[in-house]
Amino acid sequence: METSLPILSLSAAALAGAAAAFPKIQARLALSRAKHRSLTGHSKMSKMVARMVPHYEFDIDEFFRSDGAPKDVAMQRQDGFFRLAGLYADRYPKGRALTAEVTERISDLQFTETYRVPFQYSRLVREHLGTSAFVEASSGVTVTDLDGNVSYDLTGSYGVNIFGNDFYKECIAEGEKRAHALGPVLGPYHPVIADNVRRLCEISGLDEVSFHMSGTEAVMQAVRLARYHTKRTHLVRFAGAYHGWWGEVQPGVGNPVSPHETFTLADMSEKTLHVLRTRKDIACVLVNPLQALHPNGNAPGDSALVDSSRSSRYDRAAYTEWLKKLREVCTERGIVLIFDEVFVGFRLAAGGAQEYFGVKADMATYGKSLAGGLPVGVVCGRKDLMRRFRDDRPADICFARGTFNSHPYVMTAMDEFLSRLASPNFRSIYNGLDETWNGRAMALNDRLKAQDLPVRVGNISSIWTVYYTEPSRYNWMLQYYLRAEGLALSWVGTGRLIFSLNYTDADFAEVADRFVAAAEKMKRDAWWWHKEGLTNKNIKRQILKEMVAVRFGR
Repeated sequence: METSLPILSLSAAALAGAAAAFPKIQARLALSRAKHRSLTGHSKMSKMVARMVPHYEFDIDEFFRSDGAPKDVAMQRQDGFFRLAGLYADRYPKGRALTAEVTERISDLQFTETYRVPFQYSRLVREHLGTSAFVEASSGVTVTDLDGNVSYDLTGSYGVNIFGNDFYKECIAEGEKRAHALGPVLGPYHPVIADNVRRLCEISGLDEVSFHMSGTEAVMQAVRLARYHTKRTHLVRFAGAYHGWWGEVQPGVGNPVSPHETFTLADMSEKTLHVLRTRKDIACVLVNPLQALHPNGNAPGDSALVDSSRSSRYDRAAYTEWLKKLREVCTERGIVLIFDEVFVGFRLAAGGAQEYFGVKADMATYGKSLAGGLPVGVVCGRKDLMRRFRDDRPADICFARGTFNSHPYVMTAMDEFLSRLASPNFRSIYNGLDETWNGRAMALNDRLKAQDLPVRVGNISSIWTVYYTEPSRYNWMLQYYLRAEGLALSWVGTGRLIFSLNYTDADFAEVADRFVAAAEKMKRDAWWWHKEGLTNKNIKRQILKEMVAVRFGR
């Protein structure tokens, strides 16, 4: 009996410990199940994999036959490549020369120039298909570069350009006139801010506003306020979603330090809703409505276009239903629902994504287009969430300030933007907007299909992505054929085409003609040749073999 008592005590302690640990284990398993099964949903694993990828590049022979193409196909590709190279050299001499000169001292350009295409091909592309980073004029839906080449603008200024460059020129010019008397006096407000606040509250349906210098800062402040008022630690973001480049919302590749209070969960998943219902440490959920175009996928760029697995899966009804479920659970659990509308705000509807999807957020962040073409970030939120101090604890504050917040020139340009947006005549631009852009996408896809071209477009209104219907390692080449046809793209290439809403049917018809012509020339030059039976899985296996061979020196 003397020896059995300690054993019984230890057994009881072990059982008690196991019982205490069981709920934690359950919660951990639920969290794991709610992650998307791709690397996009597993930030730590994605960083580990990224560190393991060795650098290698193809020489001029391997470059044109990395998919096992026969010699005659490789020669077709090589002829097409150097034909393009000659065109680029003749057409963009000033722009290319200035880009080469400044790239040595602009780290942003060093990055974008290197990552326009998959790294295996990058060196030869930079040497022969170098692009110009400069434009000097815009008019209507076109931009003009240093060499006088006029191109249709499909960059959208990274989302800023909703209503056309001329519109923003007017906002900035008129705003400058109104701010000139005060000048760049910082601290006191220009009186126009009162109108801006009133309109922003009406648009967002929320109570209060704070101004910031960028969309990234606005999201940072929204998350900070959510944590302050809920007294909880964790934020939830969805796999692939972009919310700026600050550490908490970029937990994977690109961030040297892994955040410890961010959950990256699967978009449009019942398992995610279960986690939100059962955990007690979640302060807020961040939603970037642009993810409706490619749920659980990263923002598409041609640097990662190693095969043809990129896709577009926009379903407005399904995503609306998901947001409604999310709203219900967040309300039930006291979680702050934040719509990050920095990119899509005012592009989908005059009332933003809240109006477009018919779902109300607790906080909304805006940026990009809102300041009439000047940089800005805005947080709109419920009164109880926007307060930065506590009446009963005067030292317990939630600090956020910025020297250039509410800059007079930004505020007057913003007022010009919001005044136009409030005009009934101007608002008519939103009538039938989805139908217009869906119809244009469908018409282009019908042409591409009819001409047996393995490329299609997917869209959420005027934001488009290009995807491919046959397996290939060379889809990234399309961006260079498109530029040769006079279509201006951002550095992510065909991953994202952004149209301003002032594109007429005639403008779009010209873009469609050029797009089809580019695809036809790419097909003529044999870039879409592939072996019978080739699949995207085969391509990825081949790339893995190449990496293993480099890693182990074979």
